[in-house]
Amino acid sequence: MRIGIISDLHVDVNELPNEPFIEEVLLEKVKQAALDALIIAGDISNDMNRSLDVLHMLRDNTGIPVLFVPGNHDYWSKTNGITNTWEIYKEYQTFDGCLCERPFRLNDDWVIIGNSGWYDYTMGEANYTFADYEAMHAMDRTWQDSLYVQWGSGNQEIHRFFYECLERELEQYQGKNIIMVTHMLTHPFFKVPLPNKQWEYFNAFLGSTEYLNLCRKYKVRYSIMGHVHYRKQHRDQGTEFICACLGNRSEWRTSDAGTEIENTMRIVEL
Repeated sequence: MRIGIISDLHVDVNELPNEPFIEEVLLEKVKQAALDALIIAGDISNDMNRSLDVLHMLRDNTGIPVLFVPGNHDYWSKTNGITNTWEIYKEYQTFDGCLCERPFRLNDDWVIIGNSGWYDYTMGEANYTFADYEAMHAMDRTWQDSLYVQWGSGNQEIHRFFYECLERELEQYQGKNIIMVTHMLTHPFFKVPLPNKQWEYFNAFLGSTEYLNLCRKYKVRYSIMGHVHYRKQHRDQGTEFICACLGNRSEWRTSDAGTEIENTMRIVEL
């Protein structure tokens, strides 16, 4: 069984005039790779409607399971007029490949468990206070979730919601081979390296160190993530951590979307 892994497509940001849509290029690469399933670990676009359109297109044209967790950008209410992020969350759950509160059994041995995850500031540095992180603003930069995501609760409470959902499902499938998917980082290896004055602060919004405890406790085989726009892998105590972000064009190594998608997508063979 061949499982493709990718995240942070940012199809709207990466569009160019007279060029194929990013999702169309991805579709062709998925077909060429003869995948049995595709995992997208969030940040398809900056709008719920566009992200759902991409998911439906990929599923309908590949004929394989397209499994997805929303990223922070997928939750943005920048243009769609939705002021309650929970409404967006519930709308994503109407897509049959959304993993939020809905584990996916690949077969008798393997299960995919996932949700967006969130941040609780534990990846930031201790020289900033809780109040500093709650401001979501430093050094003339504002973390944009503070403008476009409206959960009605604090970030630590939202992290706790997603964390507890994951743990319930991990416990339910304990003993199975588990692929855990989040958008947020689950291992500090993937933080922006220090020293870096700006990221001493903004690493706080990349994930939570608590997710590593889940990986170890439930012997997660693969932990899939995105968000930080890295293309890295790391192994820790039996878990393979995979971050396979397409990212923004300005971060690409070439100007060709097909080449970048080929270089980004990881394929796990089970």
